[in-house]
Amino acid sequence: MSAIPMVKVAPPAEHEPKSAIPPDSESGLTSEEALRRMAADGPNAVQDVAPHPVRRALGKLWAPVPWMLEAAVLLQLALREYVEASAVAFLLVFNAGLAFFQEGRAQATLEALKSRLPLSASARRDGVWKTLAAAELVQGDIIKLSLGTVVPADARLIRGSVLIDHSMLTGESVPIDAGAGFQTFAGALVRRGEAVAVIVATGARTKFGRSAELIRTAHVESTEQKAIVRVVRNLAVFNGAVIILLVGYAEHLAMPLVQIAPLALVAILASIPVALPSMFTLAATVGARAVARRGVLPTRLSALDEAAGMDVLCVDKTGTLTRNELAVTACRALPGFEEPQVLAMAALASSDGGADPLDAAIRAAAQPANEPAVQPATVARWKLVTFTPFDPTRKMSEATAIDPERKAVRIVKGAFTVVAAIAEPSPAASAMVEELQAQGFRVLVVATGSAEPLRMAGVIALSDPPRADSAALVAQLHGLGIRTVMVTGDAPVTARVVAQAVGITGAVSPAASLPHDARVEAFDVFAGVLPEDKYALVQAFQRGGHVVGMCGDGANDAPALRQAQMGIAVFTATDVAKSAAGIVLTDPGLGGIVAAVQVGRTTFQRILTYTFRSIVHKIVQVLFLLAGLVISGAAVLTPLLMVLMMVAGDFFALSSATDNVRASLTPNVWRIGNLTIAGIVLGVCDLVFCVLTLAVGRFELHLDSDTLRTLTVVTLVFSGQAIFYVTRERQHLWSSRPGGWLIASSVLDVTIFSALATQGILMMPLPAAVVACVFGAAVVLAFCLDMVKVLLFRRLAIA
Repeated sequence: MSAIPMVKVAPPAEHEPKSAIPPDSESGLTSEEALRRMAADGPNAVQDVAPHPVRRALGKLWAPVPWMLEAAVLLQLALREYVEASAVAFLLVFNAGLAFFQEGRAQATLEALKSRLPLSASARRDGVWKTLAAAELVQGDIIKLSLGTVVPADARLIRGSVLIDHSMLTGESVPIDAGAGFQTFAGALVRRGEAVAVIVATGARTKFGRSAELIRTAHVESTEQKAIVRVVRNLAVFNGAVIILLVGYAEHLAMPLVQIAPLALVAILASIPVALPSMFTLAATVGARAVARRGVLPTRLSALDEAAGMDVLCVDKTGTLTRNELAVTACRALPGFEEPQVLAMAALASSDGGADPLDAAIRAAAQPANEPAVQPATVARWKLVTFTPFDPTRKMSEATAIDPERKAVRIVKGAFTVVAAIAEPSPAASAMVEELQAQGFRVLVVATGSAEPLRMAGVIALSDPPRADSAALVAQLHGLGIRTVMVTGDAPVTARVVAQAVGITGAVSPAASLPHDARVEAFDVFAGVLPEDKYALVQAFQRGGHVVGMCGDGANDAPALRQAQMGIAVFTATDVAKSAAGIVLTDPGLGGIVAAVQVGRTTFQRILTYTFRSIVHKIVQVLFLLAGLVISGAAVLTPLLMVLMMVAGDFFALSSATDNVRASLTPNVWRIGNLTIAGIVLGVCDLVFCVLTLAVGRFELHLDSDTLRTLTVVTLVFSGQAIFYVTRERQHLWSSRPGGWLIASSVLDVTIFSALATQGILMMPLPAAVVACVFGAAVVLAFCLDMVKVLLFRRLAIA
């Protein structure tokens, strides 16, 4: 027989009851025994692990930013500032609601795991065959498997033979001829034949159920979550120290508690990056709409952020890099025959319209592309008399036909060892078979003659060919700085052939247990791996500090798809794979992966802009409160004014979610420490501007405390706009044109606060000339900060 990738056959389930029905039983279980086992083991179904909507909604309120907002609400209620508390509560609910509803639209659940089990099965109970719901099956049940049946549970064949397709479970693209003693798994498809089997595992104890459990327990903290936590942590540490100094200085000035408490509240509000979670959600939503137009559906909002940082992509072979369908790769004729003649004879010895993929591939190859006739032209010159389909026992199929010279001939097609037993010795055929098998192909031999020994006519090699766009994908990913690693259950020989065909040229790992500390640099191809191995391999790469993508199509890939930061299910993937993935390709081909990376990097840049702007602005606001207290001896902001700036300024800045940005050429990395350092430096520069402005108002214009508060608001709003335009561009601020929504939001922000300040709404009026001067000074500030930023970004490798 040809070299077929080995399939690991699991031993009987360790929980199989000792009273399991022996293979020669004709009665099956009794109804009473089945009920007893059902009570002990539960139904043959996968546990529903989808999170409850209420729990998912509450989860949006349990994170660093919500904690700070919740604390601010409680403090405001304690101070009886109900209007301000209501405004902050609105911000809290807005953040949570936006994330909840956007995730709800794209959230994939594991309901698909249930749908893989058939609704009913034929089982033997009380001595008769009955049609039972698949959920009612228990260990020890005798079931019948026939053409088109989906195996309802892990089972061991006890009689009969079938051609069974495990591709959705093991990744093996070639169906397996199975007889007595072979163990098959829930979700497998019977392609041909009929057999009787005994169930050895049900529900969560099946191979399919164990994959479901891996999916349920798989968890990796997204880089988005890590970024938000680190930003909040760094701001909390820095601003917390400043707030302590602020309160301490207020105590030094002997300010009463009724003034210190609002001052502390303003400082706390000023330090909260209130709209940061909303920015992540909104930017991801904008990116999701962009990739949807290019055939990509994100099922988790963090997927595009992960795509931006992905530096390793693990790709399944069968059905992902390949088409998951057999095709004739080569046909070699022996002396005295021609290749079209060999294909024609092989087609005669193949079933027409059956479910056997080998026969379908051979008949397709025998039909020239320019001849749309039902039968191949060469075959049409033969007359088929009898046909005997493939028999797993004999391991060959055969036909009797009248050749073009009107002679009756026998044609056989099968494994070399079987055909060689009834044919004349052929060293040439033996050499061809060894050569093609060494390349990982499945090899069949065709022989013909009037009587035994037959004469070998030629050799046919079949394989699962790569997708047309696989090689281009690997090349594009390499250009984007992403290493592509093939991870497959196939044998190393087969994996190497496909890998080389698509441009993956690195070393191939031996088909053995994966090391716990597997490194992505060691091999480019990991072969002979099980679903658990793929899952463990992704975890090993993640432990090595990599942002890992996993691309697959079958249930065997689902655990790894869930564990990877960016799981990718291809167009032909099973529902299970799609439910576990972070993005689903909705169009054929793999081009959507590159699109996801490119849009992800664009989305990352937009989020980076907002994050950096938040760091600088929050640092400035808290430091300015301390400086204002020193200059004026009183609080320069009230809680109401602070909330007003939070609602307007932070949420107007969300327009950066649609800004014009340039995607980076290499994977993006969150360098929060470097961002914080850059933020502090720019913040101090901005603080100098704010302090000088306040000092002019206090000592030159002799403004009172209430009017100084108005000047403080105007100064912070205008300098915030300067920071916004400086931080949106990694090069000089004039290097690219801002987006239309960003310009509109800036104009609106400046206009609203200028009107409030000059008209004295919610604050004391400030002369229009003063407002205009502050605005002009802020424009100059922007260009000064830009020079500092370029030097900082270059020094701190922020791109």
